Amino acid sequence: MSHEEPNPRRLFLKQTALASAGVLLAPSMAWSASSYRRIVGANDRVRVGVVGFSDRHRSSHIPSFLNHYKELNFDVVGVSDIWKKRREEGAATWKEKLGHDVTAYRNNEEMYDKKAVDAVFVSTADFQHALHAIEAVKAGCDVYCEKPFAETMEDNRAALKAIKASKQIVQIGSQRRSGANYHAADAYIKSGKFGDIKMVELTWNVNQPGRWRRPDLVPQLKEADTDWKRFLMNRPADAFDARKYLEFRLFWPYSSGLPGQWMSHQIDTVHWFTGLQHPRSVVANGGIYMWKDGRKNWDTLTAVFDYGPQNDPSNGFQVTFGSRMDNGDEHPAEIYYSNGGELNLNTNTVSPRGGLTKKFADDMHIQPFLLPESSLSAVEPVIASANTGGDKLTSNHVRNWMECVRSRQQPHAPVEAGYSHSIATIMTNAAVHSGMKATFDEQTQEVMVGGKVFKY
Repeated sequence: MSHEEPNPRRLFLKQTALASAGVLLAPSMAWSASSYRRIVGANDRVRVGVVGFSDRHRSSHIPSFLNHYKELNFDVVGVSDIWKKRREEGAATWKEKLGHDVTAYRNNEEMYDKKAVDAVFVSTADFQHALHAIEAVKAGCDVYCEKPFAETMEDNRAALKAIKASKQIVQIGSQRRSGANYHAADAYIKSGKFGDIKMVELTWNVNQPGRWRRPDLVPQLKEADTDWKRFLMNRPADAFDARKYLEFRLFWPYSSGLPGQWMSHQIDTVHWFTGLQHPRSVVANGGIYMWKDGRKNWDTLTAVFDYGPQNDPSNGFQVTFGSRMDNGDEHPAEIYYSNGGELNLNTNTVSPRGGLTKKFADDMHIQPFLLPESSLSAVEPVIASANTGGDKLTSNHVRNWMECVRSRQQPHAPVEAGYSHSIATIMTNAAVHSGMKATFDEQTQEVMVGGKVFKY
């Protein structure tokens, strides 16, 4: 696998020339007549709408989009948000960035009914992502959908079905899949040189009492200025609560918290590198040990996963995810181990550390296994903070989506990636809430605890 990034403009021009000459493209490169008209011609601008003018959209989507929109001929034309304050802020912010009016819509139906957009960013509350993705593809829009993709299997299955039945391009916001270092790691592991994965350690620690809190904003949200019923979507009826609306990551069933927010990013690399779609089982422990602020989701979590072939329990490996919201340095870590050493995605190096040395191999009359020291690629750090701007990985990922909207090819993180990380997230959440081991039923596509389907 080549690690050299293709020149997207050169590729685009080459494909356009081939299509113009009537050359038959391979199935993965072929464009329908309607897709071709969107790519070539005087009216090829892609009109983008924003579903949820969130902190994530403001801090990362906006700068990432601005890096590429002129070259790829995209434009933001509308902002849909059910809270008056945010939709007005969103329209004003985009107007200032782009130099033209941007329409503010009271809700998604209003925007889709106007046939105003061709594609959307979805960055709403965690539990809404899958449902908003369904709305978008049914309206004929391509989607950049933030993670976690889904927080229940019902939503996960429904979104997968709707997206697969559509012709829309959907990119899940798992931006590691657009990092050169992660592509290099994937190629190295799949080459066989690393050996069998035997352990993966994932950690994500911060020390931020205000992480996911909005103390200054909560008093500004009044029920009369939003649509609480629309916010709840398919969640149980509940009294209006500004904290649940704005600090949703702290409250189940609006978010699973640590699994959905952070683990979903890291566990996705396990699925990608191995081809395994989900864990065989998960156990978890933790609690609210530090921040006694009324939250319901844990501030400290350790989850242990068993991965391997479903039909061969004698083969497999373990994954651990540890996260705490105190005593942390904001440097997510991902380390893969084989019997020959480790692959460290913080330093982007492969080393023989911990591998089987000759001394201990000779004792058992077997061959030693020590990985040679090597570097994967230039470091592309994962920036965890919500206020970092358009970090390189997110910028790459947004660009990949935009290019695929043009070419109609599958993006780096298609819906299947979201479906898989959601299974792992839901299994972890089931283990958290039940205190029992969670498994997955392949036939019913349900998360199981104690022989029963997990329900929130």
